[in-house]
Amino acid sequence: MINNLNTDGQNSNILNKNAKYDRQLRLWGNHGQTKLENSRICLINASTAGTEALKSMVLPGVGYFSIIDDNTITKEDVSKNFFLPFESVGQNRAKVASENLCELNQDVIGDYLVENIDRILENKPEYLKSFNLVIATNLKENTYKHLAEYLWNENIPLISIRSFGLIGFLRIITQEHHVVEAHPDNQLPILRLDQPFEELKTFCNSVDLNDMSEAEYSHIPYLIILYKYLELWKSQNDGKIPKNYKEKEAFKHFIKSGVLRNEEAGKFEENFEEAIKNVNSIIVPSQIPVEIKQLFNDEKCLKTDENSDKFWIIVRAIKEFTENEGMGHLPLKGTIPDMVSDSDKYVAIQNVYKSKAQHDVDSVLSRVERILLNINKPFDYINEQEVKLYCKNAYHLKNIRYKSVSQEYDPQTSNLGSLIEENSDSDLIFYILMRAVDLFQLENNRFPGTNIELLHSDGILLKKYLYKLMQENRINITIKEEFIHEICRYGNCEIHSISAYLGGCAAHEAIKLLTNQFIPINNTLIYNGIKQSSTVFEI
Repeated sequence: MINNLNTDGQNSNILNKNAKYDRQLRLWGNHGQTKLENSRICLINASTAGTEALKSMVLPGVGYFSIIDDNTITKEDVSKNFFLPFESVGQNRAKVASENLCELNQDVIGDYLVENIDRILENKPEYLKSFNLVIATNLKENTYKHLAEYLWNENIPLISIRSFGLIGFLRIITQEHHVVEAHPDNQLPILRLDQPFEELKTFCNSVDLNDMSEAEYSHIPYLIILYKYLELWKSQNDGKIPKNYKEKEAFKHFIKSGVLRNEEAGKFEENFEEAIKNVNSIIVPSQIPVEIKQLFNDEKCLKTDENSDKFWIIVRAIKEFTENEGMGHLPLKGTIPDMVSDSDKYVAIQNVYKSKAQHDVDSVLSRVERILLNINKPFDYINEQEVKLYCKNAYHLKNIRYKSVSQEYDPQTSNLGSLIEENSDSDLIFYILMRAVDLFQLENNRFPGTNIELLHSDGILLKKYLYKLMQENRINITIKEEFIHEICRYGNCEIHSISAYLGGCAAHEAIKLLTNQFIPINNTLIYNGIKQSSTVFEI
C-alpha cells in the first residue's frame, strides 16, 4: 500500500486543503469534498483510459483507490500510457501505475492487487464489497457481464469504459442513484409571493411606503414592492395573480402607474425598475414540480422500512410535511436574490426567509425522527445538516433508475431495436458493431484486425456476427461496409487522446455518483472520435 497522508497539524491541514482544493470546493462544497475523501475506488485494469480516470479523481482528493491488474507492462503500454514510463517495461502494470498516480496528490492512499479479475470473481468476489465505486476498462464480454451482475446485486455502482480505436463507450451500471444537489442552470428564486407565508405577510405589511423619506423609499427591496402591488392586483382580480404575457404586461404598467409611489420622489426609482424587470421570473404560481410528485408517489417513498436508505426516508418526511404543515408547499429554500436596498432592510427580509426555512427544516427533521423510530433505526442515522441539505434542494431532488446489463443483453428486454429505428443515423451503429466484435472475440479468442494478414477475412466474419446480433434484436437497418472495415482496422488498439477524453468523462460521472451532486448520464455515452461528438443513450 502506498500511503502519502500528510502528518502536519490539523488546523494547518484544513487551511492547506481549502487553498489546495479551492476551485472544486466552489463546485461541490466542503460536504461534497468530505464524501470524496471518504470514498474507496477500485480500478480494474490500468489501461490508458483507466489511469486517466483515476488521475482525474486523485487530483481532487479521492480518499483511497486500488488497482486490480495482473498484466505485465509492454512497450505498447508505455507508448500510450503517461503513467507507465519506458523503464517500467516488464514490471507489473498495477504497481507502477499506482505508485505514479499517488505522486499527484499526497493526501490520497493508493494500493494495488496483482490478480486477474476473473479469478477474484470466482474465488473471492467479496473483496469488491469494500469499495464505493468500481471502474472497469476494456473487459471481455463474459467478464464484463459477470462483474456487472455481481456488483448490481451488491448495489455497488460500476462505470465501464471501452476505448477501441477512434470509438469510445462509457456505461453506468447501478440499481438507482439519488441526486440531492442537481445544481440546475439558471435556477429561479422561489419566493412564494403568490401565496405568502404568515411571517412574510407580517413583515411586508409592517412597511408603509407612504410614511418614509425619498431616500428610504428608493431603497425598499423590490420583493416588498412586488408584494404590495401583487396584493392590490389580487384584490382587483378575484385573488388571482397575473399568469400570461398579457396579464404580466398589464401588471408591469400597474407598477409603473405609481399607485404607491412616494409623491416626493422626483424620478422613477431604481428599485421599482428592478421590480418590473423581475415580474416574469418572480410572479409565478407556487407548485410542486412533476418529478417531485413522482418521488412522493414512488413505492419506496410510500413504504419505508428498516431497509430504506436516507434518501427515501427524508423524501417521505418532506412529503408528509408538504401535506400537513407545508399546506401544499415544499420546504422553503431560505435564500433571496441580490437587489437594490439598504443593508438593514435587506438583512431584515433575508432573515424572514431564513427563519421560515429553518422552521421548515425543524418540522421535517421531527418527521424524520418519527419515521426512524417506526422502522427501528437510530436517531443519529440522519442528522440535521442532511435534512437541511434536502430541504434546501427540495425542488430538484431526483432519483435515476438504471437498467442492468442482463436487461441490455437480453433481446426480450432490450430496447436496442426501437432505439436504432429512432436513431438510425446515430452513433448507435458503433454500439452494435462493438457487440459484434465481442461475439467475434468470444468465438475466435482474438479481436478482429489484430492480424493484418487476416484483415479482409475478419471483416467478412465480423459481418456474420453483426447480422446474427441484428436478427436477434430485430434490427432492420443497413450498416455500411466502410464502418465494418474501420472497426477491423482498429485491431483493438487504444489511442491515448480517445482514452484521455473517456477517462475524464468517467471521472466526472464518478464524482457525481459519489457526491450525489449534478446529474449523471443514463446510461451509455458513445464517443465518436472521427466526428468528435458525444451522444447519450438509455440502452
